[in-house]
Amino acid sequence: MSVRKVVLGDHEIVTTDTDEAAGRTFLLVHGIGMGISYFAQLSSELESYGRVVAIDLPGFGDAAEPEAAMTMAQMGALLIEFVEVEDLGRPVLVGHSMGTQVVAEAAAQRPDLFPELVLVAPTVNRLERSIRRQSWRMMQDLFGESPSVISVGAQNYAKTGPRWFVKKLRTMMTHTIEDTLPHIQAHTLVIRGSRDRICPRSWVEEVTELIPDATMVEVAGRGHETMVKDGACVAEYIVAHVGAA
Repeated sequence: MSVRKVVLGDHEIVTTDTDEAAGRTFLLVHGIGMGISYFAQLSSELESYGRVVAIDLPGFGDAAEPEAAMTMAQMGALLIEFVEVEDLGRPVLVGHSMGTQVVAEAAAQRPDLFPELVLVAPTVNRLERSIRRQSWRMMQDLFGESPSVISVGAQNYAKTGPRWFVKKLRTMMTHTIEDTLPHIQAHTLVIRGSRDRICPRSWVEEVTELIPDATMVEVAGRGHETMVKDGACVAEYIVAHVGAA
């Protein structure tokens, strides 16, 4: 697996790449405060089915922090630029949490580039779109979580830092993903952990209904970080979805 820094104008993206030529290409986009390491288990499971590219968005993981926080639409455009510069073809686009907002924007802007889309724990629930409420939901979701998940999260949050985290959290709150979803033409899979407190079932069902060609599945007994603890199950759903395209 190769690790590289890709500079796009004033922004830096760090990428890991299995460099596997055969099969599909899966592009993994993390949530707020997270990075490449959050996808370790899912990436490992998907390697058997094709090339896996995971990225640190600007200001997260090992990617340098830019001067200003981009909107979700701007981040979607940056992701499109990354795909084109890296010549990734038409990858299966997988986003988690805040990453679903980024990939949704990219898919809506360039339907020709992203025929297949996966939204894992889509944010932000329109009925609870406030920093206070979302912070409380994050705490609830982590209650009783395993030490391994908490450890991975803590390491990633430490790299991000509180100042940049708050900047990006504000851009998350101002983005109305429900306005973007109806414009997505991709064959879409929406995944939710059955005990996810940040993304209640009613909200995830609404997300699914807003996308013209979408289906929803749940991973039993998992919360918001479902792919960290159950990467094999999430990978199985993704592969089955892609195969059904």
